[in-house]
Amino acid sequence: MHDFTGQKVVISGASRGIGKAISLAFLECGATVIGLYAGNTEAADAFHKECLHFNDKLQLHKCDVSDNIQVEKFFKNIEEQYDTIDVLVNNAGVRRDKLLALMDQTSWQQVININLTGTFNMCRNAVMLMLKQKYGRIINITSPVATLGFAGQTNYGASKAGQIGLSRSLCKEVARKKITVNCVSPGFIDTELIEDLSPELLKEYKRKVPMRRFGKPAEIADAVLFLASRNAAYISGTVLDVNGGL
Repeated sequence: MHDFTGQKVVISGASRGIGKAISLAFLECGATVIGLYAGNTEAADAFHKECLHFNDKLQLHKCDVSDNIQVEKFFKNIEEQYDTIDVLVNNAGVRRDKLLALMDQTSWQQVININLTGTFNMCRNAVMLMLKQKYGRIINITSPVATLGFAGQTNYGASKAGQIGLSRSLCKEVARKKITVNCVSPGFIDTELIEDLSPELLKEYKRKVPMRRFGKPAEIADAVLFLASRNAAYISGTVLDVNGGL
């Protein structure tokens, strides 16, 4: 069990799926979690009620990570309240799958804006706070699609590959300030992100996984906790695959 007592953790996409599991894991380890959600107020309210026993250790804020004005305003409020943060987890992401020949500009741009530009916006503002205390952990949730590729996901794959490139460059910029930057790459995880896939496609994807099952959100949270801990002080610029051997 990691101990994050007294640490402030910012998590995007915090109220559902993998983000919810990560949020719960940090709360259980004593952290104060400041979570972001894009627009599903009903899910955010339900999650907040679920966490009342953590004695107000969870805050949830509506924020579009692709909009830097909103992100800057969010971090300004965080700085006023907490001065700095210890951990940033960039989990917010969307899919808009189409074959490239049929993909419209909106489907391309929305995925890039949220998945990649959103990561840039969050990292840039978080780093400024982490530099004040010369310590921090940044974990970006990427995907095997970044390296393996899947038909119909050119936009998603490009955004996730971009996250890896961003992380490996950023880690070199902040390493001397004891800030690490890593990625966790979940394989097929049993969340709402894959609910729109057909039963046939789900079976095909499951057959590709050597363990013959989809992962659980809590298994991703465990990997994030490790990289966010002080035990991972010499790990930076890496991608931790959690994919059942995919």
